[in-house]
Amino acid sequence: MAKLISVLDRYPEYETTIGMEVHVQLATKSKIFCSCANRITKEPNSNICNVCAGYPGALPVLNKAVINYAIAAGLATNCTISPTSTFDRKHYFYPDLPKNYQITQQYLPICLEGFVPIRLEDGSVKKIRLIRIHIEEDAGKNIHSSSSNESFVDLNRAGTPLLEMVSYPDVSSAYEARAYLKALRSIVQYLQICSGNMEEGAFRADTNISVRKKGTEKLGTKVELKNINSFKFISDAIDYEIERQIELLEGGGTVRQETRLWDDKNNKSIIMRSKEEAADYRFFQDPDLPIIQIDEIQLEQVKGSMPELPHNKFDRFVAQNGLSPYEAEILIEDRELANYYEKAFESAQSKQIVNWILRDVMGYLKEHKLELNQCKVTPEKLAAIVTMVENGKINGHAAKEVFNIVAETGGNPADIVKEKGLEQIGSQDELAAIVKEILAAHPENVALYKSGKDRVFGFFVGQAMQKTQGKGDPKVIQDLLKKYLSE
Repeated sequence: MAKLISVLDRYPEYETTIGMEVHVQLATKSKIFCSCANRITKEPNSNICNVCAGYPGALPVLNKAVINYAIAAGLATNCTISPTSTFDRKHYFYPDLPKNYQITQQYLPICLEGFVPIRLEDGSVKKIRLIRIHIEEDAGKNIHSSSSNESFVDLNRAGTPLLEMVSYPDVSSAYEARAYLKALRSIVQYLQICSGNMEEGAFRADTNISVRKKGTEKLGTKVELKNINSFKFISDAIDYEIERQIELLEGGGTVRQETRLWDDKNNKSIIMRSKEEAADYRFFQDPDLPIIQIDEIQLEQVKGSMPELPHNKFDRFVAQNGLSPYEAEILIEDRELANYYEKAFESAQSKQIVNWILRDVMGYLKEHKLELNQCKVTPEKLAAIVTMVENGKINGHAAKEVFNIVAETGGNPADIVKEKGLEQIGSQDELAAIVKEILAAHPENVALYKSGKDRVFGFFVGQAMQKTQGKGDPKVIQDLLKKYLSE
């Protein structure tokens, strides 16, 4: 893979240091401390109870599935699972936080010291280290009116279970940040603990960026980029922020510690608030929640339910199935797509399977704005089409026609070939007669070919395919043409 142009290439004396805090919204059936359904609800304040709405005297009850999801995330990111962890109260006062404190894990988080491997442009692997993964509850949502000077509070999201994954400042470019986030999102999707939907806020990242001159020991002043909901915008925002900070320093200015938002319409970051000092959140252990004790039995149960992880699947696809790193990378990014490929490959162990998926299946889905689970070309039907091509029953042109019919109707590929009369003409005698007839009908083109005008060869192939109504075996036709044109 060729190295992509980075903003840092224009400033070779500078380097950037990036740490990331990723919030993963867990896909449990109920919220973290109450029985309210954990789902997106359009009607404001319709999915709340006295616990998630912060009524005085309401007591939280921990959702056990949250603990198991956190353990799975920790194991998948090579963390140490803490045998003992606790919940703490983080105090701050904001309209969407009804209790005036958030329940989180400040002092004894559930997962410590892990790493996520990412693949760089040159194919090498870099480990992005994790400081911790901790459990916390989400807050509600403020809604600001565009027609009046009013704000409203919707508490439906309050109490949604989150994992916060905090990395060391190991990321050194926008490319690495994007690769890290994609790898992390794939992991939680493979574990089926999070939808990974960035537009809905189920997977969101806060990015801390600083720059410094190479050889400088002290880190630069960090600026936080908050609430960016796509990989492209994250890349654009990081590159913009790196250049903004470098230009400030080059102009004799200083970088202020602050939180900024990304304006994707104007492609620039804008200040949200300054952060001159660390906030005093008055943390203390939550007295209403128990200490979490994790034993070996629980650990083994979670380990036993773990799927093959994306980076392991990548290695297997390349080593065993003969895929290129590029092909494997596209497949593993989407768990459903990887599963589709595996099912198709089980039915027809052909290198052509991946080509059909990346070209035809994905192209059809994009053109018709469909999800993979809506595609009528099942893995087994795709394998049947590829097998008929490789067995010489149909040619590539006919295969495309069969694919399109199956995609529209969901029909059986073999039945469609029979009904449409698409069987390939592969008989040497039958095709030889057609080739001789074409050559006899176009003596002037035969003469041109023999005089060195090789491009005329394509004309003969086209005539033969037309004569056979697209059902002739192209390879046999070309071999016969070469034979008779050389006589």
